[in-house]
Amino acid sequence: MKTITSRDNAQYKDLKHLATSSQARKKAGRTLLDGVHLAQAWLDLRGLPEQCIVAEPALNNPEVADIVNKVQLAHGHILCLPEALYQAVSQVEHGVGVMFLVETPHKALPARMAVNAVVLDNVQDPGNVGSILRSAAAAGIKQVFCSAGTAFCWSPKVLRAAMGAHFVLDIFENVDLPALVAASSIPVLATSGYAQKTLYDVDLKRPVAWVFGHEGQGVSDALLSAATQTVVIPHLGKVESLNVAACAAVCFFEQVRQNQV
Repeated sequence: MKTITSRDNAQYKDLKHLATSSQARKKAGRTLLDGVHLAQAWLDLRGLPEQCIVAEPALNNPEVADIVNKVQLAHGHILCLPEALYQAVSQVEHGVGVMFLVETPHKALPARMAVNAVVLDNVQDPGNVGSILRSAAAAGIKQVFCSAGTAFCWSPKVLRAAMGAHFVLDIFENVDLPALVAASSIPVLATSGYAQKTLYDVDLKRPVAWVFGHEGQGVSDALLSAATQTVVIPHLGKVESLNVAACAAVCFFEQVRQNQV
């Protein structure tokens, strides 16, 4: 276990820059997983982090101590910081005092969509993106494809909202979505408030790709035109539409329902 006590330490400065800059995270291909749940999920599903960072007082927390012990037993790298230095790095208010520095997983873009997938077209709110990833993982969906305008999936806010879903999904960012949809080998279903067919009239007992769009503007015209089919979720009351994350969850679990019948 290494201890850093100075704000002027070069390693600490790099860590703080990574914590506070989305551009730095993208450039470095690394991100921070803040909190016990994300750290434990990474250990269970992906293995050792590049580094475990812990606040000195948090070593007295049994959950944090258990995580640190697991990393130590596996000969992982641990960095201990005084409380003040740790809090300057952490993006979680009143956090427990442990985070992992990890390399952002990167896989080659598949030639075409062939398994259950999600396509996010300019979904900009990190909370919505994280919630969609969480629902997708729970519904057994395997792949997520994001446009350049979609919130960065490995940002702290998206990671917290997804609650570990990232670690069981293959996530592809900055994807040319029209080309991806055009080459798809499975049906592509786009949600639209103007569609004639409801979600419940569609056969979902097969792999499909779901397309969800911008919170205000919806799915782009280009993707609506390229989709195999557009569907609408019927709803009662006078609200205009569902939140995009709620819409995605309804779609995913209607597919789950149909495949369990």
